[in-house]
Amino acid sequence: MAGSRPLVLLDPFPRNNAMILRPADRARLEAMAELRTVEAGALPDATVEASLPEVVAILGQTPLPAARIARAPRLKAVFNVEGNFFPNVDYAACFARGIRVGCVAPVFARPVAEYALALTLDLMRGVTRADRAFRRGEEAYGWRGNIGVGTLFGASVGIVGFGNIARALVPLLKPFGGSLRVFDAWLPDAVVREHGAEPVTLDCLLSNSQVVIVLAAATSANRHLLGAAELGRLRDGGKLVLLSRADVVDHEALDAALRAGRIEAAIDVFPDEPVAADDPIRTMGCAVLSSHRAGGLAETLLDIGTMAVDDLDLVLRGLPPVRLQMAQPETIGLQRSRPGLPAGR
Repeated sequence: MAGSRPLVLLDPFPRNNAMILRPADRARLEAMAELRTVEAGALPDATVEASLPEVVAILGQTPLPAARIARAPRLKAVFNVEGNFFPNVDYAACFARGIRVGCVAPVFARPVAEYALALTLDLMRGVTRADRAFRRGEEAYGWRGNIGVGTLFGASVGIVGFGNIARALVPLLKPFGGSLRVFDAWLPDAVVREHGAEPVTLDCLLSNSQVVIVLAAATSANRHLLGAAELGRLRDGGKLVLLSRADVVDHEALDAALRAGRIEAAIDVFPDEPVAADDPIRTMGCAVLSSHRAGGLAETLLDIGTMAVDDLDLVLRGLPPVRLQMAQPETIGLQRSRPGLPAGR
């Protein structure tokens, strides 16, 4: 039986406790609750099962089918600390019980937005292209090195998906003074306009943007949202920045467009990770490649613990969480996410 303090399970695998908890946040957590955890690896099933009758909150990716939830009568909150809503939780059972289910996706908004800007500038100014030419001894100096290169100032930018990351990106793009179009099938136009962007159809965005930045979450409705036909609507010389979930874009169609040399792309997410050593994408000079690293900064990961402990404190005091992104009954079944790589890979 738990003592007078509420029982909390800390189970952040594939991350570990040290990756997501500063010492001060670990101390706060231990002061407010009896904590059961292991410092690395997943919490053993035996520990989870023994804790169900008393557990009040779970911080992590612990599998929670309906049967487990039924054996946890005191459970008030489940906070996924990786950043996605995974299908290993019976969300309907949680909603029926009033259990709060949240994830720490908002913590990644600013670093991923920063990275989106960095990749966009790289493509527009040809930074990686120039570096590769220099290393081959083929560099061109002065204006000759900028043939075919543009500027982000005054450029037309399109954003696909207008969630946490996109909303953090808009203030970074505004100083460049270009046009900003947004496509998001889940939002009223007024929300986009309130952030200073123009809501448009996907076709309009693709046809009128020099740069398209893909930030949409993966849902059951948007797999291969950008296929061969959609990529064909991009302007010749257009730029594509992919930072959301990989299969929002048809990568076979993207590879074909890149091989044709009609567009350039910066890609941070791939259908299979790690990417195979012989994947053709590795040899495409018109692609800037990045290994799913946009948000995974050490400081950002530590902010996960701060955010989760803040909201846990609120829940334990009978207040609603305010820092995490809460699962919604209307959309949770439409989302598709998969766990990340274990720590150390």
